[in-house]
Amino acid sequence: KMKTHYFHFSLIATVIRLSHGFTMGAAMISKKNGANLRIDSTFMGKSIPSAQRIHRLDRMIMQETFDSKAVKKETEDRMKKALEKCKENLSTLRTGRASPAILDRVFVDCYGAPTPLKNIANIKTTGASQLTIEAYDKSTLTAIEKGILEGGVGVSPTNDGSVIRLNIPPLTEDRRKNLSKEAKALGEDSKVVLRNIRRDIVDGIKKAEKAKKISQDEAKVIGGDIQKFTDKYGKLIDETVTAKEKDIMTV
Repeated sequence: KMKTHYFHFSLIATVIRLSHGFTMGAAMISKKNGANLRIDSTFMGKSIPSAQRIHRLDRMIMQETFDSKAVKKETEDRMKKALEKCKENLSTLRTGRASPAILDRVFVDCYGAPTPLKNIANIKTTGASQLTIEAYDKSTLTAIEKGILEGGVGVSPTNDGSVIRLNIPPLTEDRRKNLSKEAKALGEDSKVVLRNIRRDIVDGIKKAEKAKKISQDEAKVIGGDIQKFTDKYGKLIDETVTAKEKDIMTV
C-alpha cells in the first residue's frame, strides 16, 4: 500500500513538473486542507536534487578545463529561479483584495489527473473583491468548485451553472496572522532550495578538486563565491517575505 501511494505522488510530481517547468532542485506534493497541492523543496520527506541540473553540472566538471565562470553562472541562474518561484508562491496568498493569483495553487481532479485550475478556466477580476471563473469546459464546473473548496483558499465559491464567482471577504486578524505564518513557511522552503543548490554546486567543486582540475585554493575561492550567492538570494527571499507579510497585515 505504501509503495502504491509513493508511485501515485511520484506521478503527480512528474505531471506538475512537466506542465509548469518546475526544476528548482527538488519537489514535494503535500496535501493541505483536503486536496490543496503544494510544491515544496523536498519529496516524501527527503531532499532530492534535479537530475537534469546535476547532469549539466557533471558535464561542466568532466570538461578538460574547469570553467569557474560557467559554474558561478549556473549557481546564480538556479538561485534566481528559486527567488522567482518564491515570489510566485507568495502571490497565491490572498490579502483581502481580489487577485487571480490566489487560485494558482488550486488543482482540480478532472481528465484523470490533478490539473491546475488556471489551465482549464479563465480567471478574471470583476470587482475589487470578486473573481469570476469561466471554465473552458462547463462539464468541469462541479470539479472546479470542489477543487476551490478543498484548496485552502478560504473562500466559498458560488456556482450558477455557467460561471463560478468568488466574493473575497475582508481578512480577520486571525486569518492575517495565519497567512503571515504561511508566508514565512514559503520563504523557509525557498531557502531550503537555495541550500540544496549550494550543496550540489559545492559537491561538484569537490569533484573537480579531487580530479585535479582545480587547486585547493581555487576550490576555496569558488566555494566562497557560491556562499555569497546563497547569502544574497537568502536575503532577497527574506525581504520578499517581509514585504508580503506587511501587505497581508495591512488593513
